Amino acid sequence: MTITTGGAPPAWNTFVALARGLLTGGVIGASLAALVVGGIIESVPLFVTGLGLPAVYGLVFFLAGVPRRAREAAIAPCTALAVAESVEAVGGEATSDVAVRFDLTVAADDVPAYRVAFTQDINLADLPDYRPGGVVVVQYPPERPWRVRIVKRPTPEWEERVAGARLDSAPGPVLASEPTGGCAVGSVTLLALLLAAAGVVLLFRADLFDEGASAPPPSSAQPSASASSSSPSSTTVVSSASGTVALGPNHSFLDKDELRKAVGSLTKGTDPRAALTVVVQDRLLSVVYAPNGSQAPTFDPDSLPYDRFPALVGEAKSSLGVGSPQTWQLTVERLTGSLTIRVGVTGTEGTASLEAAGDGKVLRRTPAH
Repeated sequence: MTITTGGAPPAWNTFVALARGLLTGGVIGASLAALVVGGIIESVPLFVTGLGLPAVYGLVFFLAGVPRRAREAAIAPCTALAVAESVEAVGGEATSDVAVRFDLTVAADDVPAYRVAFTQDINLADLPDYRPGGVVVVQYPPERPWRVRIVKRPTPEWEERVAGARLDSAPGPVLASEPTGGCAVGSVTLLALLLAAAGVVLLFRADLFDEGASAPPPSSAQPSASASSSSPSSTTVVSSASGTVALGPNHSFLDKDELRKAVGSLTKGTDPRAALTVVVQDRLLSVVYAPNGSQAPTFDPDSLPYDRFPALVGEAKSSLGVGSPQTWQLTVERLTGSLTIRVGVTGTEGTASLEAAGDGKVLRRTPAH
């Protein structure tokens, strides 16, 4: 049986994508601004709001998707044949399963064929069964054809179809997740982030100005209450209660030693300072320091396992089922007594997180639903 394929990828809802980008940007901007402003004016409620806002948003995002997931669960998945365009092992530890990146042409009986790329765990013993040009059986939700999964043990009927099938490759584009709208959604997300951050700063501008006016003048024995510096690759702002570093384009805190150097720049020329929390995004670092005489649990920022951070973020983005990752945030704190590292990721399939100990060892994972 020969199947000639061709077709266009499924349509997507522009309004939903833009609304999701608007909400995500607003939550990120308001959360970061609340953390920084709360640390500067020493407002515990505002600081706690900055920590809790992403969690509340994630919960609302999860609950809003419950009806859709229930509706999809009630509909039987579509089953189809597919031909492997490429097969590549992309990860895995010393276990029986390994993460494999598949690029398939899916040839369903009732819709035009299309290309899709995804990652699925495959047992090491079964890897020889999956090779470029081989035909496999796949399943996917009718309304979300990019969520393809290979059926490892198909029924005898489908095994017969696989044995007699020869599929032609379909042209691109290759779907890796639900289409997101590209530049339009990215622009809306960035605009919402900036507006939300500016709104928080304006809301507490009186407290911020009072804080700056009442600060004692600098002396040779005491560093200034606020200082800023910039370079072609970063901008650093340091105050008596917090410090931030913003990287320029083409830089990321996941680059080798970038985060360690940024944290060191915040305490350069001063005595070591105990931190209440460290919050990291791709190009933004915020460190909130403990006020003098504070009894809150603190930690030394220089003691963090910086070499483990890129791997933790990479695992959260690739193995927790968020689809195409859009934003990530790494938070370090000791509010519960022991040093905790949390990585939250938001993507097209929802919000997921993982939690690690102070040495970078993963303690628990919360996948997207």
